[in-house]
Amino acid sequence: MSVTAAFREGLRRVNGAPALLAGTFALTLMVSLPLAYALHGMIAEHLGASLAADAAASGTNPAWWREFLAQATGLGTTFIPSIVGFGAVLNNLSDFMDRTRPAATIIGVTAAWLVVWSFLTGGIIDRLARARRTRSQGFFSACGLHFWRLLRLGIIALIAYGILFTYLHAWIFDDVYGALTRNVTVERTAFGIRLAGYAIFGALLCLCNIIFDYARIRLIVEDRRSAIGALLAGGRFVLRHAMQVLGLYALNALAFLVLVTLYALVVPGAPRSGFAMGAVLALGELYILGRHYLKLLFYASQTVFFQGALAHAAYTAAPVPVWPDSPAAEMIANADPTGEL
Repeated sequence: MSVTAAFREGLRRVNGAPALLAGTFALTLMVSLPLAYALHGMIAEHLGASLAADAAASGTNPAWWREFLAQATGLGTTFIPSIVGFGAVLNNLSDFMDRTRPAATIIGVTAAWLVVWSFLTGGIIDRLARARRTRSQGFFSACGLHFWRLLRLGIIALIAYGILFTYLHAWIFDDVYGALTRNVTVERTAFGIRLAGYAIFGALLCLCNIIFDYARIRLIVEDRRSAIGALLAGGRFVLRHAMQVLGLYALNALAFLVLVTLYALVVPGAPRSGFAMGAVLALGELYILGRHYLKLLFYASQTVFFQGALAHAAYTAAPVPVWPDSPAAEMIANADPTGEL
C-alpha cells in the first residue's frame, strides 16, 4: 500500500468514527476543567470586589495581569499572556524543546490523563483497525483487554523519553552547544547552532515516537501479550519499511503544520472586549478539536499502512468481544431443568 493510499484510508476511517473524536475531546475537556476551576478561584480571590475586577471582566487588563503574576504560585504561574491565541502553541513548543518543568499540579493531571489515554488507546486502535462500528461494549472490552499491556509499553516509553530528555538533551544543549558557541560573538550564528540542535533532538524524538506507535499497533492488531515483544516487532517493521513509514509520518506532520498555520492566521491577539475574548476561546477549542482529529489520523493511517504492508486483509487477530448475559438471565438459564434456555 502506498503512503498516500494509507493516508486517504486513514481519513475515511476517522471520518467514519465521529464518536472517537467526540469522546477524546470530551476527555480532554473533563481533565482540564478542575484546573480551570482552581485557576478561576485564584483569580477571583485576587480580584475581589474591585474596579480591576470589572475591567478584567470586560476585557484584557495588562496592568492587573502583571500584578497577578507577581504574587502567583503553583498553578497560578501558568496564567501568562502567551496562553492567549497562537502564543500558547509557541509557548508549549518552546517549553517542550527546552525541557521546562511545568507546575506540579499540571504534572499530576498530565500523568492521570496519560493513564486514561492508555486505557482508551486499545479501544481506539481496535476500532480504527476494524474499520467498522464496535459499539460501546466492544470498544470498552478492547480497552480493558489491552490496558495492562499498553501500560507496560507506556512505562518503557516513559523510560526511553526520560533518557532522551535527561541525558541526550543535556549533552546536546549544554555540552555540545556550549563548546560550539564558547568563542562565538555573532548571535545569529549561535541561534543557528541551537536550531541545528533542535533539529537533531526533534528527529530522535520523532523516531522514538514512530517506533512506539507501531509497537502499540502491533500489540493491538496482532493481539500480542508482551510489551517488549511488541516493541521489538514495531522496531523491525519500521526498519523494514523505513522510507514509507517516514513518508507517512511526514504527511501527517504536514497536516499538523497546515492546522497550526490556519490557527495562526485566524486567531487574533490579546482580546480587548468580551466578544473578542469569546471568539479567541472558541477558536482555541476548535484548534484542540483539530489536534484530536489529527491524533486519530496518525493512528488510523499508520494502522492502515501496517495492515496493508503485512497483507492483513481484515482484522482477524482477536475474536469479536461478546458481552455476557445479565446475572438475571444467567440465573434463569441455570434454573431451567430442561436446559432449553
